[in-house]
Amino acid sequence: MAEDALAQLPDEDGEDDQKQGVGEPFRVLGRVLTTLLQAPGLRGGAQWASGLPLLSHLSQVGRYLRRREADGDKRTLDARIRDRVLSGTDPDRPLIVVSHSLGTVVAFEALRSYGGRVPLLVTLGSPLATGAAVLQRLEPQPPRTPARVERWLNFWDRDDIVVGRPRLERWMRPNASGVVPVTARVDSDGLWVHTATKYLRQAAVAGPLVEALKARPLVEAFEK
Repeated sequence: MAEDALAQLPDEDGEDDQKQGVGEPFRVLGRVLTTLLQAPGLRGGAQWASGLPLLSHLSQVGRYLRRREADGDKRTLDARIRDRVLSGTDPDRPLIVVSHSLGTVVAFEALRSYGGRVPLLVTLGSPLATGAAVLQRLEPQPPRTPARVERWLNFWDRDDIVVGRPRLERWMRPNASGVVPVTARVDSDGLWVHTATKYLRQAAVAGPLVEALKARPLVEAFEK
């Protein structure tokens, strides 16, 4: 049962990631635990994991995905957050989205109802593919690239323990235009690399973003 679940655990990182960095033991632990939750008989008894105690830095993601804390109009916390981040956008203008950490989850769900063009979606340090804790709780299911996204670039650092499964393209279905995430690894210095600024300092991240901004008038940043 548990052994079968572990046997189905995919090779997340591919042949280009031979050295995983000091964060890899934590990342492996997160993958193993979330995969074990899929085993029959363990799923119901392990609901404590739905709030993401696996990594304390993901607790906000768990709160968002609980879809509770309704206000007087019965709008849950996650719905209010999505409304807030889209409130300053204009569907008549192309939208470039830069999202980080919890912001990648919010951006992913918010863009499903966005009616304007999204020439570029950038996700940094994203937990979107983290098994039962995030991936299977996204809306809609099965997860797929938001319909209006024309290009999706996903970046992860080998020492970013928040990123349980970095290769989002393995877990996202394409939209009607065939768009799926394109993942690239970056390597930052220091013990704590899960900050938006460390990602944005990387030429591989900043380069495509600068090029897109030269041609587009609006950028939205979704931060944790």
